[in-house]
Amino acid sequence: MKGTLLVLALLVTRELSIQTEACPLFYEVFGLVALGNKDWLNTALESINATEAEMSALDKIQECYNEAGLAAKGLDLIVMGTISLSKECILS
Repeated sequence: MKGTLLVLALLVTRELSIQTEACPLFYEVFGLVALGNKDWLNTALESINATEAEMSALDKIQECYNEAGLAAKGLDLIVMGTISLSKECILS
C-alpha cells in the first residue's frame, strides 16, 4: 500500500510539473519518514511550516514504516530508485 502511494505521489508530481525545488524536499521528507525518527521528521516539517494535519498524517505513515520493518523500507527504496532513475523521469 505504501509503495503504491509513493508511486502515485511521484506520478502526480511529474504530471503537475511541480518545480524542481520540491524534489529535494520530497526526498528529504521521504527519507526521514523511512528512517523512523519522529523528532527528525518533525524538525524537517516545522522548517517548511507544515500544518498539524500534515504532520499528523506523516507521523502515521512513519508508524506504518516502523511496523513494517527493514524489508519493507528496502523494497520502497528500490521502487523509488527505479522510478527516479528511469528514462522518463530523468528526461522530463
